[in-house]
Amino acid sequence: MKRIFLLLLSASVASVSCSGGGSSSVGKPGTKGELIPREKTKSFVAQRPYGMVAIPGGSFIAGMAGESFTNNGETAPLKTVTVAPFFMDEAETTNAEYRVFINYVRDSIARTMLAEAAGEGGDGKGRGQSIGDYAYLAKKEENLTPYQEYLEGAGGRDDGFDASKRLDWKIPLHWSTSKYPDVEYAEVLESMYLPASSRVGSERLIDVSKLKYNYKWGDMQAAIADNERGVNFLRSESIAIYPDTTVWVNDFHFTYNEPLFEQYFWHKAYKDYPVVGVTWDQARAYCNFRSKLKSDYNESLKRRQQRPLEFRLPNEMEWEYAARGGKENADYPWGGPYLMDDRGCYLANFKPKRGSYMEDEVKGTYTYTAPVKKFKKNGFGLFDMAGNVSEWTVSGYNNSAYGFSSTLNPSITAKADNKKSVRGGSWKDVGYMLMNGARDWESKDSARSYIGFRTVQDIPEAAVKVKRVNR
Repeated sequence: MKRIFLLLLSASVASVSCSGGGSSSVGKPGTKGELIPREKTKSFVAQRPYGMVAIPGGSFIAGMAGESFTNNGETAPLKTVTVAPFFMDEAETTNAEYRVFINYVRDSIARTMLAEAAGEGGDGKGRGQSIGDYAYLAKKEENLTPYQEYLEGAGGRDDGFDASKRLDWKIPLHWSTSKYPDVEYAEVLESMYLPASSRVGSERLIDVSKLKYNYKWGDMQAAIADNERGVNFLRSESIAIYPDTTVWVNDFHFTYNEPLFEQYFWHKAYKDYPVVGVTWDQARAYCNFRSKLKSDYNESLKRRQQRPLEFRLPNEMEWEYAARGGKENADYPWGGPYLMDDRGCYLANFKPKRGSYMEDEVKGTYTYTAPVKKFKKNGFGLFDMAGNVSEWTVSGYNNSAYGFSSTLNPSITAKADNKKSVRGGSWKDVGYMLMNGARDWESKDSARSYIGFRTVQDIPEAAVKVKRVNR
């Protein structure tokens, strides 16, 4: 009898230990003292963010696949590495996209100053007809939730969020002087502009030095080193985010680039051109803003959503893997080895010959930057991974990084290093810098007329597929 019992027990164990996806669990949740998760078993589907493409995970040979003219440690040796899947912007961040960031910061600052001046509010009709309409939401909400009451009594959350100073974004802002609702409103809004003594002519211009984006981020490396996680590792940043438009003059001496200095960032003609004059820190601030934008939207929905993964800059290996577009040992994103197609048209925007930044319109090069998506995309669906503007990566620059980095999802970093890797080559570079394995660097606090960026977002390894977003 004892032997029969043991045989039955072993058969029972075998039937559950090698499950191939049975139809049901041991019982209803909570019955018979069994530990059964109550979460729904529906598979997670990663939603593709607007303007991004899914880069599948895989292995590739990193480094200079073709001939290396410099023969130094920056391009050798070749190394096989594996990269996890991620989403990546299909094109470089444009002026129009970055202006959304600028306008958000501008409006946030204006609304905060208006809310401070409004005090208790209550003297308007709720449509921006008086400065009182711009009071903090806590001043206008009569029935606070228990949680809101608790936060007010406790002085806000531990991470610095103050619920009593939430802005009312439903009230429209008036930027035209003819629509200022009252004198108090005019006094606040006018403080956003350059004083008359600092203006060139009579044009009213926003004082861009006031456009600072404040945010916090977790220092994961410090938390890991101390083997703990908490608010002690939150780092605060206050970044002046307006692009440095003087780069068009400062980067090139004895050159007439003043029209670009005056027009490139704000003129509608350049809305689809890649943003330049942005430092590494400004690019990271943009990533944080994009993450906040999605997170705030999810929180506004009645149905609870999965917390969105953060947007960030790609690391150097992710960038190179994406640039290759799935092609083995390719010199360029389109394969190679030539910079022209069979019709004699250039395949990227770069400096084709010495002293010649543009041959002719037929061959398809531009004097300066080109609108994004003007050249063919690579095998992953990415545009301008070579030429147009070089792109910031999150990685610190080290000329021997390929030798010591991991072969599994490598992230090349250099502690406290001001040098950051930039990849892809630009409109001012010769064809060699467009090669997938070519590397370059720039100081993270520098802004250039030939450096831009694009963002990425992780895809959970457990995601079964990518859900497309209607465009």
